[in-house]
Amino acid sequence: MENKQFNNRPRRTNSNVGGLTPPQANEIEAAVLGAILIERSAYSEVSEVLKPEVFYKDSHQKIFESIQELAYRNEPIDLMTLMSELKKRGHLEMIGGPYYLTELTDRVVSSANIESHARIIVEKYILRELIRSCSETIKKCYGDEEDVFDILSMTDLERDNMLNHIITKKEQSNDEVYTETVRRMVEIAEQPNGINGVTSGFFEIDEMTNGFQPSDLTIIAARPAMGKTAFFLSCALNAASKGHKPAIFSLEMSSMQLMNRQISYLTEIELHKVKKPRLLNDYEWKLVQDMQRKFEYTKPIKWDDTASMSIIELCAKARRMHRKFGIDIIFVDYLQLIAGKEKKNGNREQEIAGISRALKGLAKELKIPVVALSQLSRKVEERGGADKRPMLSDLRESGAIEQDADVILFLYRPEYYGITEDADGRPTAGLAEVIVSKNRHGETGSVALKFIGKYTKFVDTSDDYFPENAPVENDYFAGIQPSIEFKDDKEPF
Repeated sequence: MENKQFNNRPRRTNSNVGGLTPPQANEIEAAVLGAILIERSAYSEVSEVLKPEVFYKDSHQKIFESIQELAYRNEPIDLMTLMSELKKRGHLEMIGGPYYLTELTDRVVSSANIESHARIIVEKYILRELIRSCSETIKKCYGDEEDVFDILSMTDLERDNMLNHIITKKEQSNDEVYTETVRRMVEIAEQPNGINGVTSGFFEIDEMTNGFQPSDLTIIAARPAMGKTAFFLSCALNAASKGHKPAIFSLEMSSMQLMNRQISYLTEIELHKVKKPRLLNDYEWKLVQDMQRKFEYTKPIKWDDTASMSIIELCAKARRMHRKFGIDIIFVDYLQLIAGKEKKNGNREQEIAGISRALKGLAKELKIPVVALSQLSRKVEERGGADKRPMLSDLRESGAIEQDADVILFLYRPEYYGITEDADGRPTAGLAEVIVSKNRHGETGSVALKFIGKYTKFVDTSDDYFPENAPVENDYFAGIQPSIEFKDDKEPF
């Protein structure tokens, strides 16, 4: 029995706004469905672009769902098989009966231009979704029940999801992939350091990992006070010195606190003096005041120290920074402080798993490295014996972190546990170990670094000084005149 009334009914979610009809292309929808029914190859031309929800009419959605099911079962797609599938699902009479399916095939003679027609359908769908999203945003704004940043983040997320319907990656031939790969190999070979990622600034770590890789999630994990923040800040500054543009999301420390560490790192003034500027002498004031001019490479670094940030908000901000500033590496301090998508009380392990997956997804989407700090459980301290080196099972709250991460680095400083000598009797003062425990692209192992505590700074062991032998004055600034004059021994700020 024909039911044209239902056949002409639009999706219930498409409400008219201001008496206007939502964007639609019903004739093109019918033409595309008809083309799929008369030519076997037509469905494969549009299967990656079209989904049931992009059709405006309910009947067209039901028809395309049945077509998808036939294709999934590798059955032929024609008038009779589709009719049988719709009948089995109880949708045949709802879509207008056999008459309407026959009418679809009568409207077209070939599948020519079916890809262009499919794009028009998707564009109309995007316009409808924009109307819906904007309407919901307006309601939330008037409702005054949700945080303004949550509203903004959800708006950005929905916009990006809409773009994914339009921007799809085309398949590549083996020759194309080969040519692109060889071209990239040549670029890497011509680089002085021979790495194809964002450098950490530490030679042996870069040798193992090839740098922080695009689309990779790297986890830096350690117990509190082990130097996680100092290490990631060292990596960020090292990357900036090579022309990269880091973004730093600090959920634990304020940007000013991190800037204190950056000043200490670059000028080699003890951190406690930077925090108590009355202790600085004239020469040290000169170093501080001229730091930005001397180290101009730090200027592209972007900071966000929003506390209690949600993963949705963080991803939205990261996308904006990437578009606006060309950010090419993201640092997050630290993972366990990020709020999950759900604000309700739930399983924290599942929440962390969702955050981990979202960070990995962000890295793949933006095609840049994401480096996140993570806490370790107390198992490290509770472990018997003198060896307190962390292992993968010590990752706190979720095994999903281990699964999602491409690279996992553990920080270990034996002197933190009162170990003054290693197994060979060598002193451990100022020494740190970076344990590459997981590396999806290469080898694992340990790298020895020096930790200069008073400057919150990690350096390669090849550098020619230990903390106790560090120079009193930093010759980077030799001959520089202070940019601000200080009078009457008053602090400039």
